[in-house]
Amino acid sequence: MTFKQQCLKLAGIILLVIGAVGIVVPVLPTTPFVILAAACFSLSSPEIAAWLEKNRYFGPYIEHYRNKTGVPLRQKITALIFLWVMLCISMIIVQKSFVIVILCVVGVLVTLHLVLMKTRQN
Repeated sequence: MTFKQQCLKLAGIILLVIGAVGIVVPVLPTTPFVILAAACFSLSSPEIAAWLEKNRYFGPYIEHYRNKTGVPLRQKITALIFLWVMLCISMIIVQKSFVIVILCVVGVLVTLHLVLMKTRQN
């Protein structure tokens, strides 16, 4: 494995970890990190790229992006519920007005982004 391939593989691992964190942290996007990780792996490790595309958690992000099929309605609803539950928990824990305002703005913007994304019909 060349130095370039090693660097791309390491970058793919880091991007995938950030994407995984984005699944549970409402303000961190998952899709761009997973797509970038897939690109890194496709150039450095075809075995990992194939695994990632077949992975039950990350594979759909890549598939929806490649096929431009949109996001399933159920996934949108789940994401919105999880987003607002986590934001509300954060607001209760922090109890600072400026942080609550920031979390609300982020929540509204992420909600708009999700709602405006193409919805895939099953």
